[in-house]
Amino acid sequence: MEKKPILIVDDEKNIRLTMSQSLEPLGIPIQTAVNGEEALGKIHESPFSLVFLDLKMPGIDGMDVLRQIKDDWPKIRIIIITAHGTIESAVEAMKLGAVDFIQKPFSPGEIRELATQVLQRELLDEENAVDYFSLIELAKRHISDRGFSAARETVRKAIAADPAHPEAYNLLGALLEIKGDGLQAQKFYRAALDIDPTFKPAWANLERTTSWNKFGKIDLGPEKQATDSKDDKARESSHEE
Repeated sequence: MEKKPILIVDDEKNIRLTMSQSLEPLGIPIQTAVNGEEALGKIHESPFSLVFLDLKMPGIDGMDVLRQIKDDWPKIRIIIITAHGTIESAVEAMKLGAVDFIQKPFSPGEIRELATQVLQRELLDEENAVDYFSLIELAKRHISDRGFSAARETVRKAIAADPAHPEAYNLLGALLEIKGDGLQAQKFYRAALDIDPTFKPAWANLERTTSWNKFGKIDLGPEKQATDSKDDKARESSHEE
């Protein structure tokens, strides 16, 4: 694994300290930033493999930081830090290439596990990814690269490899929302619930997409608003593979 540093961006000192200490056992250099301006300055100065990014910070909006990172350094992977488990801008975040989220409060083990998972995703051999878990990780890598067409195809392969996991159906539903196919997305959210009626992310997504409030939150992947603008669709098309 390449030892490019990990950057932690959060305005809370205790969060930066806790995360830094939690990631130390990985043996990867850790840097921190208190806001978006400092984060972008550090990324300009040296390369990073992974950024933990809090969207709720003073100064530059976290979503704008995410957008600039993915536009200028598309291979940097982003993990969104959220205090609520869902974010109102999840659709935009996923469109920009953020597919991994971690909720406050979190344990040191959860931080290390997610960081390791995201970094090891880069080592996947696409030709040899045939089992369910490898295919799901490969799909998330495609999302990070904003290759949504490839991501949808890969999730379908994961479902074919092992159709017993609700996460895959839920993820495909989110990807179909990004494509603009809300009705098909709902079918896959329902399929996830057929497998596991207690799978909360699919319940949240289904409730949101079948309600009048199309601007609700989304769980475990972003949504596609039914009233997407032509500009949004054009941006998605430009990233299709």
